[in-house]
Amino acid sequence: MGKQVMTDLYRRQLIKLMGAGAAASTLPGCFINSSQAATKPVEFYKMVMQGNARILHITDVHGQLLPVYFREPNVNLGIGEAYGRPPHVVGKKLLKHMGLKENSVESYAYSYLEFESSAKKYGRTGGFAHLKTLLDDLRESAGGKQNTLTLDGGDLWQGSGTSLWTRGVDMVEASNILGVDVMVGHWEFTYREDEVLSNVTLFKGDFIGQNVRVKEDALFGDDYFEMVEKYDGRGLFDEDSGHAFRPYVIKNFGGARVAVVGQAFPRTANANPQEFFPDWSFGLREDDMIELVEEIKSSESPDAIVLLSHNGMDVDIKMAQNIPNLDAVFGGHTHDGMPQPIKVNNAGGGKCWVTNAGSNGKYIGVMDFDIADNGIKSMHYKMMPIITDWLPADKEMDAYIKQMRSTVYSDKIIESRSSELAFNPTRVGKTFDAILTEKLAIADRTLYRRGNFMGTWDQVICNALRHEFQADVALSPGVRWGTTTPEGEWITMEDVMNQCSMTYAESYVSEMTGAALLNVLEGVADNLFDPDPYLQSGGDMVRVGGMDYTIEPTQAYGKRISNARLDNGNAIDADKTYRVTGWATVNRTPDGRLVWDIVRDYILAKRDDNKILRLPKINHPTLVGVGENPGIADYPGIII
Repeated sequence: MGKQVMTDLYRRQLIKLMGAGAAASTLPGCFINSSQAATKPVEFYKMVMQGNARILHITDVHGQLLPVYFREPNVNLGIGEAYGRPPHVVGKKLLKHMGLKENSVESYAYSYLEFESSAKKYGRTGGFAHLKTLLDDLRESAGGKQNTLTLDGGDLWQGSGTSLWTRGVDMVEASNILGVDVMVGHWEFTYREDEVLSNVTLFKGDFIGQNVRVKEDALFGDDYFEMVEKYDGRGLFDEDSGHAFRPYVIKNFGGARVAVVGQAFPRTANANPQEFFPDWSFGLREDDMIELVEEIKSSESPDAIVLLSHNGMDVDIKMAQNIPNLDAVFGGHTHDGMPQPIKVNNAGGGKCWVTNAGSNGKYIGVMDFDIADNGIKSMHYKMMPIITDWLPADKEMDAYIKQMRSTVYSDKIIESRSSELAFNPTRVGKTFDAILTEKLAIADRTLYRRGNFMGTWDQVICNALRHEFQADVALSPGVRWGTTTPEGEWITMEDVMNQCSMTYAESYVSEMTGAALLNVLEGVADNLFDPDPYLQSGGDMVRVGGMDYTIEPTQAYGKRISNARLDNGNAIDADKTYRVTGWATVNRTPDGRLVWDIVRDYILAKRDDNKILRLPKINHPTLVGVGENPGIADYPGIII
């Protein structure tokens, strides 16, 4: 069965499941968090409408339909102009900057501080059933849905086992129930083009992006036009300009006309395999954005112009400064949960508010506009963390999620771009829920990923790869998605899939010289710490297992990495060859097993008699020259 047929199969199956909510109570499993959370403060979720038009914003959900734990970073360094500017302020300094109290629910939501004890006190965060409840309340307090607009900043369809197995269809259906009106993309494009267009067709809102273009070669061929025709023109909004999708939409709500401009992740073609989107190109396209916003301002005369972006917050700030007539940016990609916007002066002499609504369905950003005949009179913004136990589950969404997870894994499931690894026969016949709730081991410490350098979940992945291939060194991408498993909690297969679920998760092992290995580290460090945000990738440092090294982030390219040594103490020799393993390669398809199977088998093999997985060592790099940077606190490694 072809991939498109498979996607259509899941679309039909999930639509059928949506209508079966009445039977949900008979299904096994309860997906509502039941931990003993602290009492909700009175009116914690109350936000009186301060204007006439309300925008509700979520971003970087990464396939997380259920409540999760997510630990915020203790390392988020700002370089150059970003030094000391949120989001590059962490811990107590972030709370002070934002006027938030320590040992509070806000501290739990926005910082890493006292994570373990706070997680026990407040419980999980997010969950689409709880998110839906709060969204509906915020719509009601705004005077009704007709006064609101709901935006999603992308990275919605990827990041979990169910999103992988349904090719994002589960998330499209969930976003329709949630009431998302407009969205942009990034990891959405790591499904095949026909799967993306199928999902865009299924999505009830607008999928936009001014910086996604159809390549000239595709415009001169018949195959692309045949695919576009199959999806009612989606994938070619304007043949003359080459826009694959609508660049912007005008939305009428609350008596206002608001233009929403879309910006997909500009470096998609560098960060992800182009084989998934051979006919599309990306880029910042700032000049095009300036021209487009100017045209919207003059020809459409909207009351406000906002940017729905997946640039990353530093890029959004620079773009907001450079582009006249933008009133607000609703950003994503870098997973920064910012309780307050960054207010910048733009090139047109106006003000622009730059926001970012975190990740994993953990927050809703709420912006109220008071709009009159002469434009915007005022703007008011508030971030609301989703403390799961403080919100009842929406019945329709909860029923949908339960029904979707009752889907049976079959030989039609495609897990990988490699035909040999297309599906796992050991899972055939089991429901998604049965597969994902498998208990593997108990965590000996909190397993997290988010942070500029090594995370404990990354160490598990690297250890598993080294064990699989008997390798000297393991490399794992510094992606920012991936939930947290608190110390003492069971590690489930769902936790593993939340770290690894992508369409190119094949593993590899190869011979690499020491010089080549260090060049990899230098290149990734430059993507992360270049002072110009337009040259950054928006991720974190590549994770390295089996090797320690020193990094000086403020240095120039080629001078950041030094003193690299294997775990046995031997220095990395530039001329010597090492056995290096990894996964998630962009330029080729390896033939190694899918990484989540490797990690699962490693955890089961290495847990002790008490079923505890113990990590003997974490490869935290030594840091130089950042000791006074407000973007680092409580670093477990060495700072010089």
